[in-house]
Amino acid sequence: MKRSEKLTVIGCGTMGHSIVLNAAWAGLPVTMYGLNAEETTTGLAGIMAKLDVLVNGELIKQAEIPSIMQRITTSYTLNEAVSNTSFIIEAIPENLQLKQELFKSLENVCGADVVFASNTSGLVPSQIAEGLVHSERFIVLHFWNPAHLVPLVEVVGAANTSDVTRQRSIDLLQQMRKKPVVVKKEIMGFIGNRLQAALLREALHLLEQCVASKEDIDAAVTYSIGRRLPVTGPLASADMGGLDVFAAISDYLFKDLSNASEAPQILKNLVAENRLGQKTKQGFYPWDNEFTESMNRKRELALIGFLKQDQQA
Repeated sequence: MKRSEKLTVIGCGTMGHSIVLNAAWAGLPVTMYGLNAEETTTGLAGIMAKLDVLVNGELIKQAEIPSIMQRITTSYTLNEAVSNTSFIIEAIPENLQLKQELFKSLENVCGADVVFASNTSGLVPSQIAEGLVHSERFIVLHFWNPAHLVPLVEVVGAANTSDVTRQRSIDLLQQMRKKPVVVKKEIMGFIGNRLQAALLREALHLLEQCVASKEDIDAAVTYSIGRRLPVTGPLASADMGGLDVFAAISDYLFKDLSNASEAPQILKNLVAENRLGQKTKQGFYPWDNEFTESMNRKRELALIGFLKQDQQA
């Protein structure tokens, strides 16, 4: 029998409220903690907006919304939010000191059997757990944005993470209908971000070398490997193509791939110009309201389609 966890999510932002929605949608009661009433209200509004998308995407029925919302409790008093919890997921800003201070304060009010999980996307787990008396109960659970639609969660232990903590984390994620992937070593960026960074590095190199336009570089991914990757990852794809073929290609092509050790100038220039992408309405592409709504809608529909396939499998 899997343990029935009492879950608290600390943070109401992009990842926090999405994780809360995921838990409640999967049937788990969950508490969402924010610094004040304004944060929790904003988090609830984000959840409601996402529920509307799920209804329109035919993943849930309108009649299910009340029961999902009834599973969510909000609090802006930390001691109250964790008073009866058995499992905490932190989703606060990516600041090492901030996360360390949070977990140390939680240790003063939580029993030793409460699991402490961080949603960090790249900080070293053992550094976050540094100074904890019961560091064996600390773990990283890296959800991917949007957390309620992307199944993957990377499970990354720190140096002292216990097998019990790891298994409880996997059990909880499975109850949340997620796909847990165990990262066996502490490594910067974990798995997904390293693979994503490798693809981005080569795409930036191709753009800098004027090999193709940004639109054609993106199209070369979305209309080829992007179509296959949902079914076969890079290693299974290599198997299907023939390892002898991939070995031969690797021998001559790897030498010509980008081996840049820092962000290329084309990317640094955009950042210096405050062209940060969607959040500043300019990046590689112009993100006006129409383009932003269109791209976000397309991504949501694609992810909803994949979830439907998962449910039917």
